[in-house]
Amino acid sequence: MNVRSTPSPKRIKRKDPNNNDQAPQVDLIIIHANELVTMDTTYGVPRVGLDMKNLAIIPDGAVAIFHDSIIFVGTTQELSANFPPSEETVIVDATNRLVTPGFIDPHTHIIFDGYRENELEMKLSGKNYMEILEAGGGILKTVKATREAPLGRLIKNGKIILNRMMDYGTTTIETKSGYGLDTENEIKSLLAAKELDIEHPIDVISTFLGAHAVPPEYEGKTDEYVELIISEMIPRIAKEELAEYCDVFCEEGIFSIDQTKKILLTAIKYGMKPQIHIDEIVDTNGALLAAELKAVQVGHMLKSNNNGLEALKKTKTIATLLPGTPFCLMLKDYAPARKMIEMGIPIALATDLNPNCWTESMQMIIALACYHMKLSPAEALTAATINAACAIERQEEIGSLELGKKADIIVFDVPNHNFLPYQFGVNLVSKVIKNGKIVVDFE
Repeated sequence: MNVRSTPSPKRIKRKDPNNNDQAPQVDLIIIHANELVTMDTTYGVPRVGLDMKNLAIIPDGAVAIFHDSIIFVGTTQELSANFPPSEETVIVDATNRLVTPGFIDPHTHIIFDGYRENELEMKLSGKNYMEILEAGGGILKTVKATREAPLGRLIKNGKIILNRMMDYGTTTIETKSGYGLDTENEIKSLLAAKELDIEHPIDVISTFLGAHAVPPEYEGKTDEYVELIISEMIPRIAKEELAEYCDVFCEEGIFSIDQTKKILLTAIKYGMKPQIHIDEIVDTNGALLAAELKAVQVGHMLKSNNNGLEALKKTKTIATLLPGTPFCLMLKDYAPARKMIEMGIPIALATDLNPNCWTESMQMIIALACYHMKLSPAEALTAATINAACAIERQEEIGSLELGKKADIIVFDVPNHNFLPYQFGVNLVSKVIKNGKIVVDFE
């Protein structure tokens, strides 16, 4: 079960060799990390521009953990002098290994039933996203299966996905509803996410995405469906406290700028914070709307125009880039990550895990970001940790290895961070620590 408390930073008194004070208690220590990537937030939160390359690495690094929190970060020599282990202390020797904060995946769709593996053939034959949707595939096929699935099956499906995510180093995710598209099934999906947050070690942050597509029963009546969302879905979901955020798929032929704005203003009124899927297939001026509404994060952004990017630069909105999606859609264009970094726009990375883009591996996403969006390994790792924490407003708790933060940590069986995109297509994880406990161990 997840530990929900977030302790205030601990000021551990170092052992004084001149007195007999008892040494600080530690439950787990990591020693001799070849690279300890701390993502120390003194270098900026979120990191932007050139600071995205500053990983705040400690050679021969060490971490000490008490309960679920980090109580020391420094060199192995410093730790040995001030935090001697007891017989009960778990010791992780990270000699010649990379140690980083746990991955944070801030844009996923893990609550669904059914598969869409047959759509690969359709893509290979040249059909695009909208053509597959119009043929009864895509989101609407998943909606049918998800509506028919009982709550228990959605929870079981989610656990399988979360287990794989954790194996690859993910320790916190955001996930969305959006495959119910009616009040009861959207609530069912959010209840599944809530239960997964309770039952699984990974922390699960919930977002309401009732405006993911227009359901078949509202074909040609999008405005009526929007009215259902704002008059019935949002008030009930807010009352039952099932979602922290509200998202909309703002895209030509799905939800317009005006419809998106109407939905999100209602959500804000009911206490949910705005996110938007924008400018994935065509430029809808979604980035301008995101800036106007001060969205917490926006996803996709393959086609966002310069005016929209300039507007976003002036806000605190995180651009969450999803290179797995154009990869699966076999598109030539990816989000202009280099341009965004040069402009000073903060970027995060996420899997966008869904039945169309099915990967649990943030390591794969880091590789795609480097090979297709030209991020450096350091920039990609920043985008998958501290900046991803900012995308779900958890930067005070996770995303870096600092005193008082949650002990969510990955030990990789590689010597440095450059290996993450370099040795792709395999799992490089040795151990995953979540809330101070080893939850994955491939030793």
